[in-house]
Amino acid sequence: MSLMDMANMKAVDLFCGAGGISTGLASAGFEIVAGIDIEAKFLASFKHNFPETLALNENVLDFSPAEFGKRIGIEPAELTLLAGGPPCQGFSKNVPRKYRYLEDPKNLLVKRFLDYCEHLRPKLVLMENVAEMKNGFGGQYTSEVVHRLEAAGYSVTHAVLNAADYGVPQRRRRAFFLADREGVALRVPHPTHLPSKSALPLTGEQGHVSVWDAIGDLPPVRHGEGQAVTNYATAPFSAYQKLVRNAGGSVKNHVARPLQPTQYERLASIGPGQGHADLPKHLQVKGGYSGAYGRLTKDMVAPTITRWVFHPGSGRFGHPVDVRTLTIREIARIQGFPDSFEFVGSFTQQAGQLGNAVPPLLAQRVVEDLLRQLAAQSASSTSVRRSNEIFSSSAGNLKLIA
Repeated sequence: MSLMDMANMKAVDLFCGAGGISTGLASAGFEIVAGIDIEAKFLASFKHNFPETLALNENVLDFSPAEFGKRIGIEPAELTLLAGGPPCQGFSKNVPRKYRYLEDPKNLLVKRFLDYCEHLRPKLVLMENVAEMKNGFGGQYTSEVVHRLEAAGYSVTHAVLNAADYGVPQRRRRAFFLADREGVALRVPHPTHLPSKSALPLTGEQGHVSVWDAIGDLPPVRHGEGQAVTNYATAPFSAYQKLVRNAGGSVKNHVARPLQPTQYERLASIGPGQGHADLPKHLQVKGGYSGAYGRLTKDMVAPTITRWVFHPGSGRFGHPVDVRTLTIREIARIQGFPDSFEFVGSFTQQAGQLGNAVPPLLAQRVVEDLLRQLAAQSASSTSVRRSNEIFSSSAGNLKLIA
């Protein structure tokens, strides 16, 4: 991809949901041409935050790639990047192994994504999925993804990336497939953050972003309380807060969901870092997740955000200071969304949007690294071409002198 192409970069987001990937791509300099998703409640936030972008509430299985291209006004080979995170329930480790099988209809959307790649022939492809997808079923889906993209003329690289290694305050491991049609052998994007700060003087990377570095400047609220628009509680005291904050000094979606009396009693009976095992016997529940009724600590990296983040019994989603679960804004911070992104819908719908989203900051940093690779390759090719031209010119002059 030439530097001129990089000045006019267009992207399409399949399975766009609320717009996690699109937000990251927009921050990296892309124009988002269109997004498509079957879930209207999730697409509502996408439309709200990308009002100039075509938002299609369609099932890609019923919407042919050719029809899609005509609808968005993109001819084959015109698009810079096609991105998407096909729904992954068939691969998820949350589904018991005995209920996972290769031809699960839930997994067909990965193949449909490849149909769109083969028809639209974008210069770049970015596909995200759960980490289990990469090696699941003996790696058969990975083999098919690589085979079909290579047959379509792409070079492909794939890896499982941890969002925390790219500045997102969350341990979230996801499989990424990155493909290029320009002949560049892409490498896995270099991490920008490291678990240990001891290596910083030598490498220049930053340490992982902690929970409090992510949300500590937001005002305290009681469960069931909060305001539609609220001011920040403090000046930003971390690089992450400076990165995501609004310039106007106020933020939305910082409202805490009300807890049932027993839920409140459970969270109030334990401290930061504690969980279900530390509850008084009379407050413990049978079964459930290992992190149920867990509270975060200020200095930890948050666990993976799920669509059930609104429920204290679904994981370690208790606030490290206030006796409550996280607000939508705090969840968005932990997911790497900027404060300018406003979520719409009910609280549980917004939680679902966030739990299913690709962290925008992760998408941004992955794509920015790819663009740097392409720019370096373009500059190297230009340098070689000029050297050849100079050599040819010099050789011709030598012949004339002789």
